[in-house]
Amino acid sequence: MKNVEILDLDKKADERGWLIEVLGGNLPEECKEFGQLHVSVAYPGKVRGNHYHTRKVEWFCVPAGKGLLLLKDRETGETREVLMGVDNLKTIKIEPGAIHAIKNIGEEDMVLIVYANEPFDPEDPDTFYEKILE
Repeated sequence: MKNVEILDLDKKADERGWLIEVLGGNLPEECKEFGQLHVSVAYPGKVRGNHYHTRKVEWFCVPAGKGLLLLKDRETGETREVLMGVDNLKTIKIEPGAIHAIKNIGEEDMVLIVYANEPFDPEDPDTFYEKILE
């Protein structure tokens, strides 16, 4: 599917716990400045997203809980489902034009880390609602 890049993450674990590198190295080429990093929580059975962007690029990672990410290409209608969570550690790059929504399909809270290539601007949010997941 175009507009989406999936990177499996390497979990490093020892007796203290584990860590993953969600993003690393230089700023992605789509970034002129740091952008925005936020964490959101979805309660069991709840959905976050159901929108797309025309210029914003986002990277998703679910380090705790279990989520089902649904992606839909606005031009072709092609869809893709991706399981994410502690047992499916990935960073997913979502480019403009991909409608995206993620549902907590586990029994615990789902933690979603999102990096966007630009800070949120309430005067120009570049976020357009389109429901693809309930």
